[in-house]
Amino acid sequence: MPLATAPRLLVAVLLAIAVSACSARYQTPVAVGGDDDDAVCQSRGYAAGSPEYVACRKDRDVQRNAATTRADRRQRDLGEYMLNNPQRP
Repeated sequence: MPLATAPRLLVAVLLAIAVSACSARYQTPVAVGGDDDDAVCQSRGYAAGSPEYVACRKDRDVQRNAATTRADRRQRDLGEYMLNNPQRP
């Protein structure tokens, strides 16, 4: 490998590492939204600590967990499909 290629390769590797750091596995799904649960429940008129507020927070948590589970299931199903149906050129 010529000496002029080594710095370019190093820059490419560092750039790839920097770009990969932007992704995270357990991000909140877009369908649920990244809203603050406290702000959403209070905007619906529920006072903090009231039974309606607690139910609202639990409902938001259930929705978020269901969306994450659906995303994980879709990813697993896609992986299984790709393993079981390889397309070779």
